[in-house]
Amino acid sequence: MTRSPRARLVETRRRGWVDPYGGLGAFDFIRHAPSPGVSAYVEHFWVVTWTDLAEPYEQRIVSHPTVNMIIGPDFHRIAGVIRGGFSYTMRGSGRVLGARFRPGGFRPFLGGPVSELTGHFAEIGEMYGTAGAALVEQVLAEPRPRSAVALTEAFLLGLEPERDPLVEEVAALVATAESDVSVTRVDELAAGSGRSVRSLQRLFRDYVGVGPKWVIRRFRLHEAAERVRQGLGLAALAAELGYTDQAHLTRDFTAAVGMPPAAYARLGSGARPGAHGESPPQHGSSGPENAFSALDEFQMRHEEIMQ
Repeated sequence: MTRSPRARLVETRRRGWVDPYGGLGAFDFIRHAPSPGVSAYVEHFWVVTWTDLAEPYEQRIVSHPTVNMIIGPDFHRIAGVIRGGFSYTMRGSGRVLGARFRPGGFRPFLGGPVSELTGHFAEIGEMYGTAGAALVEQVLAEPRPRSAVALTEAFLLGLEPERDPLVEEVAALVATAESDVSVTRVDELAAGSGRSVRSLQRLFRDYVGVGPKWVIRRFRLHEAAERVRQGLGLAALAAELGYTDQAHLTRDFTAAVGMPPAAYARLGSGARPGAHGESPPQHGSSGPENAFSALDEFQMRHEEIMQ
């Protein structure tokens, strides 16, 4: 008898969001935990809704080492790992639903190296044919977010992904890279994994889509963004997070976030945690101009941000 994976807590932080609480007066954001049947593959589902915006609102994201399935009125694609940052713009009223896969969790649905998707977006209908196109129509027609999530879960289970023990290994290694700030080099992560550096690099490219060096550095940038807002000095922060010096941290931070650490620290906090986004959205999508039409620009823009 196969035992169902133990339920995991859904992430509540907004790591990777630039000015994470500044936009919560413009939109609502909520995560839904996956059901046991898909929790081996999906980290969580997320829903963003916005209603009657007087003017467009842009949210920047410093991306994670994850694949997302995104369904909105003007955008319904599988998004591979984006090496740089990206942004999306909300206009009028709308809703977007996403499935954020666990690191490595999309590999059973792809049937090939996840690195093939890195930096790219694949139409759901093109990747999964008429079944994928039908899912998009059903999700867009369903006004209740939880029911839309259930439709997406049923679709994923219908693809009959094979359980792969390497998904658990990869997810655990990525979790270590995120949570243990003392890990700043690939050889340190490899030492704890029982793999050689080259074996770890192959595993990450195949299952995550990017190498372990990128994953470690990206999580350190997420950490830096949180610490900078708390007022920690850059020199001490650079040393703790494994940068050669303050200038090195500043260059990486500016490239990913779009502004230097000092400017980021001065950003207004906007809405407080809990003010918005912790209760289920009440509005479905409407209107012809919705946020993720701008996602077509991400492939061009993210490369500029990552340099």
